[in-house]
Amino acid sequence: MTAPSTQKEICSCFAEEVLKKIFEELGDDVFSTLVDESRDISKKEQMVVVLRYVDKVRFVKERFISIIHVKETTALSLKSAIDNLFARYILSLSRVRGQGYDGASNLSDEFNGLKTLILKENSSAFYVHCFAHELQLVVVSFATKHLEICKFFKEVIDLINTVGASCKRIDLLKESQRESLKLNSEVETGSGQNQELSLARAGETHWSSHEKTILRLLALYPIVIDVLEYIETSGSDGAHKSQAKGLHIYMKSFDFVFYLHLMKHILGVTNVLCEALQRKDQDITNAVGLVRSTKEELQRYRLEGFDSLL
Repeated sequence: MTAPSTQKEICSCFAEEVLKKIFEELGDDVFSTLVDESRDISKKEQMVVVLRYVDKVRFVKERFISIIHVKETTALSLKSAIDNLFARYILSLSRVRGQGYDGASNLSDEFNGLKTLILKENSSAFYVHCFAHELQLVVVSFATKHLEICKFFKEVIDLINTVGASCKRIDLLKESQRESLKLNSEVETGSGQNQELSLARAGETHWSSHEKTILRLLALYPIVIDVLEYIETSGSDGAHKSQAKGLHIYMKSFDFVFYLHLMKHILGVTNVLCEALQRKDQDITNAVGLVRSTKEELQRYRLEGFDSLL
């Protein structure tokens, strides 16, 4: 029982039993496929497959089916992997009524994408671009087209890398937090109160994570300034001292503080929408209404919010 091969065999048996129950629940009904691919930590391309269907009591279910290692990420390679998976579990492409992917060309391309290959076999397999991913693309497009915002996020990345470059600097950040809490007589105590914070690193493709980064930076702003000053005066490497000085000057500039609070508000509004779009019980009518209300909120902030921001 302690042998790795035996443990893996038991896990495989459990997985097959779970899948058996899922396919019994699905029966001969129609379903949609949700597919995405990404490279794992071992540099292997992995494709995940999820089935979405309505059960016998009319509840919408999403069930994870498999992670498949694919040698290539071309549409033909992904299609072949899905065909093999469907053949293994006796599923038919003719029962597919929907395809859900992100906007990558190998998945959603109009001529050679995975969605097109499946539509050639089944014209009823309608493609839907993930709404939350579309929202992320809008935010990314906005941020990268504005040079100052683009510079702001680049500096934030450099700031996180500089402050978190060594265990000593991370410990200094934590120690500064503890000292600031001791000096603050109005701090609330109790379970879950005033936990240690660290600068959160934003994801490259998931722009909602940038809101967490900005909120942490706001909360730790004076502490981060202290750490940068320490690197400036006590650093052993001239390049690191120079970088810390440049970041220190930028962090104290009006531009940095302005964009910090501006993006806090914008990402706060869009993140609420992003989380709402990912709810399992979300319907298209309500989603359209949420998009409209978000646009109205951003337009209202554009017209009326800058006085309070300044």
